[in-house]
Amino acid sequence: MATMNISLPDQMKNWVEESVQSGLYANASDYMRSLIRQDHLKMAQLRQALVDGENSGTPTEFDFNAFVAAKKATQ
Repeated sequence: MATMNISLPDQMKNWVEESVQSGLYANASDYMRSLIRQDHLKMAQLRQALVDGENSGTPTEFDFNAFVAAKKATQ
């Protein structure tokens, strides 16, 4: 496994240490690996949402005034 050193402001370092002390993570490295996994998942979800949007059909014009009027009508 590779090693990487990072610098954090005190507030972030304290947050990592509190997260470890709470028992949520075994150590700071475990916390960072979890953040990276979450980031990968978010990026994959964003990419899929973009693909889904491109494949959703022909775009239609958005009528802002009709949207506002419909919102006012439901209030």
